Formats: sequence, structure tokens, C-alpha cells
Amino acid sequence: MQIPGIEMCGIIGIVSNTEVGPLLLSALRKLEYRGYDSAGMATCNNSQIEVRKGVGNLDEVEKTCRLSHLTGRIGIGHVRWATHGKIDAVNAHPHVDCHHRIAVVHNGIINNFTELRAELKSSHQFLSETDTEVIVHLIEDEMKSGHPLEKAVFNTTKHLRGSYAILAVSSAEPERIVAARQESPLVIGLGKNGNYIASDTICFDNQIASGIYVEDGETVVLTLNRVRILDSEFREIVRQPVWLDCAKESVTKQGHDFFMLKEILEQPQSMRRAVQQDKLEISEVARYIQKARHIFFTACGSSRHAALVGRHIFSRQTGIFSEVVTGSELQYFSNSLDNHSLVIAVSQSGETADIFPGLRKAREKRAKTISLVNTPGSTLTRLSDHSLYLRCGPEIAVAATKSFISQLVIFYLLSFRILNQWEEGLQKIHLLSYLVEENLQHNKARIVRLAGILKDKSDFYFLGRGINFAIASEGALKLKEVARVYAEGIPAGELKHGTLALIEPGTPVLAICPDDYTFEDIISNTLEAKARGAFIIGVSDKPHPVFDEWIDIPQVEEIFYPLMSVIPLQLLAYHSAVVRDYDPDRPRNLAKSVTVK
Repeated sequence: MQIPGIEMCGIIGIVSNTEVGPLLLSALRKLEYRGYDSAGMATCNNSQIEVRKGVGNLDEVEKTCRLSHLTGRIGIGHVRWATHGKIDAVNAHPHVDCHHRIAVVHNGIINNFTELRAELKSSHQFLSETDTEVIVHLIEDEMKSGHPLEKAVFNTTKHLRGSYAILAVSSAEPERIVAARQESPLVIGLGKNGNYIASDTICFDNQIASGIYVEDGETVVLTLNRVRILDSEFREIVRQPVWLDCAKESVTKQGHDFFMLKEILEQPQSMRRAVQQDKLEISEVARYIQKARHIFFTACGSSRHAALVGRHIFSRQTGIFSEVVTGSELQYFSNSLDNHSLVIAVSQSGETADIFPGLRKAREKRAKTISLVNTPGSTLTRLSDHSLYLRCGPEIAVAATKSFISQLVIFYLLSFRILNQWEEGLQKIHLLSYLVEENLQHNKARIVRLAGILKDKSDFYFLGRGINFAIASEGALKLKEVARVYAEGIPAGELKHGTLALIEPGTPVLAICPDDYTFEDIISNTLEAKARGAFIIGVSDKPHPVFDEWIDIPQVEEIFYPLMSVIPLQLLAYHSAVVRDYDPDRPRNLAKSVTVK
């Protein structure tokens, strides 16, 4: 038997006064950035559960299974992304009990799946390899004992160890959806024509303006006219709805072939939106930074690279030293945290599960916690003492682009506030956004041509020093994610400490070398690679004979070069994916919101 599917998925449940099939499909389209291996839906109609599911992206599953034709006014849906377990129709959600009377969708991972399955297999027929199927059979047993669905789900969660957001429907109670959450995102949307519950507000109908964020350990009962929330002791609680402004953002490609290109081109506007911060909020966070004895950034992926840039900005602008710890590793450094520490957690989604254990440890040690996120109401914001928002709008492509640039902008703003240069800093970022806009057009044809030249290359090395090392790492990550090639970002000084052995004639080496304090040293390292036959691509505002290809960027103040140099690297990754006939929005084996550890 294979290990359970470790899933970062999208789930949606709707109770409506109209047919729910088309509504569920529309919602799943907006959630597909969370998973695109398989999809499925279940509706409850005339006291019967009907399930349809299949393999492939949502359009493919709709074509073969006609999901939108499911009848009924209550239903649940799921888009799946798995790193383990087969990608097949059997493993796709929803999962049903032995008698086809209960259906469940689930986002997360049940750590004690194996033990639970061993206990249940003598009395239940298991069809899939997933951890989710134990949930529906546990609910089945609870309902056989006479419990209503809400109590059955509540009792089931007491057996589960791990992370989960669960939605369940039953033909015995066809008017309701019951949900539960533990360390996986879940939010309720309240509407005039029905109520929603989902992984993300982005999938809610435009008529839904308010909602309620579900907390860990809570159970939710959703009907057409009422929402009930039960705490970890099964006591009903009252929580006031909040405004869901993020539900109003556009999630269309607006004429572009892919979301990734659209989001790259939106970055000038994202910069201008990111500076629209409340000065008092920025000032409060700046004071935390100035008072802290120890500052730790924690983040994963592109957000970690942004944090590396942030560390350099703080150091070079303000003289403040900080450390960057990978999100999944901070928990192991908790002995270094105390009430004089500041932890700055960076995450586009605010649902990056790797970050949460370290942040909880920080709170136990009474450290101050700050988050930089794009999603109001996300789990990370609720674990933080204070949050700053990226304001870049929905980012649908898996590869981060505009959220990365917005994170950098906020780090610049914090440094300006510490230096008492707030107004001057705002003006500088605003002007820089127009330079980014011009450079996007300036490099377009050159990068398309370069992607064609590099089409058959499979190993890339990105060199950088100082603040540019973070950009080299980010450029390599983008290419690795979407073009499916090996790419490594390394401190240029480390080239001769191992990596030089891998350089062969024609190996692409991208040197991030603006005319700053690192230029001469980078050129020296690049010459070493050139002597071994490397194909040198310079990303710089200054030409040099060592470059075989030159991607020129605008000349700006030294501290701002990351804003200029990362953009063409994003474009190169995008066009490299397209020329290799890959979907840049949906990299193989990756998902946008990593909600399991």
C-alpha cells in the first residue's frame, strides 16, 4: 500500500437557493491554483448523494464527467494536488462511505492515517489510497451510533492527528454541510442567495461581501439561512462577520495567454499599490525592529529570497543585523528566541504550514511576531501580533512574481521609516515603478530570443554577491519551477569551491552584476566560468566584454537594483517554459498554497 496523498488542495461547499452544480464549478475554477491533478464534486438531491470526479485539470474533468450538470442545491467540490499516491479517479475527491450516503472532501494530511485504516478495514471497504477515506468511514460509524452529522464530524476529529479542513454532506440530512478545521484554511462566505465555505475567499460569488474565518478546533454547520459555529467543546459560539474585500479581485487572464505573464506585467502597479500603507502601521513595525535585540526572518521559497533582500536592506540602510531562517527550520532554533526577539514571517498566502510551528514557538517564548502577507484573515495574520499587507491582488500562477516585488517594497518602506525618510522613500518607489514598466517592454524581444537560444540547455547557474545573491537564487527558482530545468543560485565567491567542476562548454551562467559594490568581484568570478567555456549572460546596467548576452537594466541607486534585476529573470523563466511547451501557471508537482508540512 502506498503512503497517503499529501495534499495541498482547494475545497468548496455551497448551500444555495438555486442549482448548485454551475456555482461549484465556477468556484473550483478560481481554486484551481491550489490543485490541478484531479477534481470532483458531490451534490445532495432528493436524499441521494451523487458524486462525479476524474483526473486532469478542471476543464478536462468537466468535459468527461459534466460536473456542472449535477443536480441539487447543496454540494461540495475539490481540486487536488498530491505529491504521493496515484493520481487517478479513485483517489480523487469526494470520497464516500460504504453505503454511498456520506461524502467528504478534505485538504491537509492525516498523520495517523495508517493506524486508523488498520482499525477500520475489518468493517469497511476501502477503495482509495488516500488518508481522506478514513474520515468518511469514521463519520459513517458515528452516524450508525445515532449521532447527527454535526456530532459525527465533531467526534471524528477527536481521532485525527494532523492538519485538515473537512467538508461533509449526508443524504440523511440533505439540507446542511458540516465542516471542521485544524491547521488548514477554511472561511465562510455569507450571501443573500446562499452560503459558502471554502479554502479561500477568492472563489466566492461576487455577491458575497462578508464572512467568518474558522479557527482551529471548530466545527461549522452550514444551511441556507443559518451558520452555526461550535468550539472544541461542542459549545455554540458567536463570531461577528468581517468584510471580505479580497473576494472582489479579478482572477481572469485579461487577454494574456497565462496568469504568470499577466502578473509579471502587473508589477509596476503592484509596486504602486504596495506603498499605499498606513504610515502609523509601518511606524509601529519599524519601532519593533529598532527595539529588538534579535531579528529573525522566516519564510519559504520566493518569500525566503525576499527576506534575504530585506536583511540586506536593513543592514545597508540602517545598520540593523538580522538573520533569515527557512520556515520549516525556525522551530529548531527556538532556544535562541526570547521576549527581546522579533520574528518577521513572510508568506504570500499566509497559509504556509511550514512557518506555523516556528511562529508558535516564538509566541511561547514571548517574542514579538510580525507577518507580511497578501491575504487578510489568513492563519498567519491570526498568529501574528501585527500584519502588513502586500496589496498586490490575487496571484494565481504558482510561481510568485508580483507578490515577491511587493514584499521587497515593504522592506524598503520599513527602512525608510527607520531613517525618517518616509515621504522621500514613497516618491522613490513610485518613480522606480515606471522604470520597471519601461524595462518590461525594453527587454521583451531580447528575452524571447534568449529563451529560444537556451531551449535545449538543462543546467543553469545564477551568480550573485551581496544583495544580488538573493536575486540569483530567486531567478534560479523561477526557472526551475516553470521550465523544469536544473538551476542553482550561488554566491559567486563559492563558484570555485565546487560548482566550477560542473561548468562545461556552453553551460549557461547568469551573472547578476549591476554596477554596484559587487560588480568587479562578480566579473572576476564570471571570467573563471568563461575560461571553462560557460555561456555568460550578464544582467546589469553596465556592459562588459565577458558577456555573451547582455540583459540591460536601468541604472538606479545601489540599494534598488533588486527591483530592476529580478524582472527580466522572471520573464526568462516564463518564456523558457513557453518555448519548451510547458504551462508556466501550473508547474509539474507544485502547488501555489503549501498548506501541509
